Amino acid sequence: MLEKILTANAPAPIGPYNQAIRAGDFLFCSGQIPLDPATGELVPGDIAAQTHQVMKNVGAVLAAATATFANVVKTTIFLLDMNDFAAVNAVYGGYFADIAPARSTVAVAGLPKGARVEIEVLAHL
Repeated sequence: MLEKILTANAPAPIGPYNQAIRAGDFLFCSGQIPLDPATGELVPGDIAAQTHQVMKNVGAVLAAATATFANVVKTTIFLLDMNDFAAVNAVYGGYFADIAPARSTVAVAGLPKGARVEIEVLAHL
């Protein structure tokens, strides 16, 4: 049985998808970009500020499914510029305690709304 997860504490979907889908013991979270949930606009600032907002949005979706970053088993990071890799890592790493999840990082030609970073996660509940 599938259950959609939706919270006002993360940006509303900007297309035909859900913030996350629970499928049994797994939570498949859609990619989050650095949108302010209240305004739907990109947060101002550098890649570190954008990454913090992405992680806050991811955390809000996880919380809506009664999960935390400790439940995350896999992430995918999409970067507009691979030169941002170190700065994104510095922020991203602060959200995981003992066991960092498996991860892929890829450079892309573009992201929605002009974002520089997008992160999706898979969590085990």
